[in-house]
Amino acid sequence: MSKQHREPARRTHLPRCRWRRFARAESGATAVEFALLGVPFFALLYAMIEVSILYFATANLDSVVAEAGRLIRTGQVQSGGMTEAQFRDYICGELTLINDCQTNLRIDVRNFTSFNSLSYPPLVDEDGNVVDATVFQPGAAGDIVLVNVYYAYGIVSPGMVGLSNLEGGGRLVAAAAAFRNEPFGNNLPAS
Repeated sequence: MSKQHREPARRTHLPRCRWRRFARAESGATAVEFALLGVPFFALLYAMIEVSILYFATANLDSVVAEAGRLIRTGQVQSGGMTEAQFRDYICGELTLINDCQTNLRIDVRNFTSFNSLSYPPLVDEDGNVVDATVFQPGAAGDIVLVNVYYAYGIVSPGMVGLSNLEGGGRLVAAAAAFRNEPFGNNLPAS
């Protein structure tokens, strides 16, 4: 009878020993720490890379809009009879890091009578979608012109990083230039 009483005592004592041994073991601590810290670390690393790409895409778009705006400002678009499609082709030829430029790029060119009357049209509607309604009015010599070029860049990093500002998880990349057209054509200054 005493053997029967001792066996259950050993069985209850064995799990406690195993638990103490497991609690003291450090052989898998590094793997567990890496598993806990690896996911946020790589998410942050990937988000930093994506922010760098977005910064480059925005700087590239700013540069291209300044060059394209100069074509309008100097009258090359107007005197050459350049259409919106040809203007888009020029911009798409200079841009990098945009997928399907011909369909994703929005170009809005408006002319105004003065800088005080200049108003930026909304690029995103109240639901967070990119506005597709654009106009192409490069204006005449001496007109005030606003050139807006924008597109939705697809964000790939996790949503917890918070890079998207559009409905559906994209980021709006936009550039604008406002200027007065130079004299060109028949409006050249007298010498």
